[in-house]
Amino acid sequence: MIPEPNSKDLINLRIEQAYQTISDAEFLINNDKFRAAVNRIYYGMFYMMLALGLKYKFETSKHLQLIGWFNKQFIHAGKIDVKFGRMMKDAFKERQKSDYEILVSYTKEQVIEMLIDMKAFITEVEKFINAK
Repeated sequence: MIPEPNSKDLINLRIEQAYQTISDAEFLINNDKFRAAVNRIYYGMFYMMLALGLKYKFETSKHLQLIGWFNKQFIHAGKIDVKFGRMMKDAFKERQKSDYEILVSYTKEQVIEMLIDMKAFITEVEKFINAK
């Protein structure tokens, strides 16, 4: 029987997922798959927020609920700069567009900017996960 992972293991798995999506997004960008890269960029940020939620005993699979919790607990509380809240909001909006709208396209430069934001977001949120 496989033992149930503890929350530290789950947090680390979510962090690993977030970092893996950086590689996924870079691969997709390098192969001109910009819409798919936008999806991976958002999900990297989402996975890192899931890890943060686990650290602070907040669990949900609902995207908007997690984003709302993040904004309330970290952005509005002044713990994390508002620019990171904007990055998350923009990433969610762009992921929705790339997944569901037919007539949407991105340039390589646009997606690279999103990737830069994603990396900054992941780094910033990880600080709060690693804080004691």
